[in-house]
Amino acid sequence: MIRRATAADVEEIVGIIEPSFALLDFLPNLHTHEEGLAFFGQAVQNGEAYILGRGVAILAGDRLTHLYIHPDEIGTGVGHALFEHVKTLRPEGFDFWVFQQNDRARRFYETHGAVALEFTDGAGNEEKTPDVRYEWKPER
Repeated sequence: MIRRATAADVEEIVGIIEPSFALLDFLPNLHTHEEGLAFFGQAVQNGEAYILGRGVAILAGDRLTHLYIHPDEIGTGVGHALFEHVKTLRPEGFDFWVFQQNDRARRFYETHGAVALEFTDGAGNEEKTPDVRYEWKPER
């Protein structure tokens, strides 16, 4: 069952995101565990965070800021269920960023109907790594 995360879930959320992020070996490691706890504590407090098993989706307005699945859960349907949940929460659509080199995530999102809108050289993100902005909108 998908549930809304609370401040008590921040350690669990970081425990999902850190090993998932570690799979992206093309990225620099810029933050400590403690910084992650502080950042995601604020994300839970100021946005909407949802947990299913060992997966998490975080929204800020009409932007999906994070969708991460623990590496042990990839391919189990957790990501699909969370993405579908976000669609129900934002039925008019939402956008999100993905690193261009994250082929697995890009295939996942494109399979789920998202469209690439903007490609960058990465100058606007803290990792300085090329990314792409996607958008999901309902079919009309």
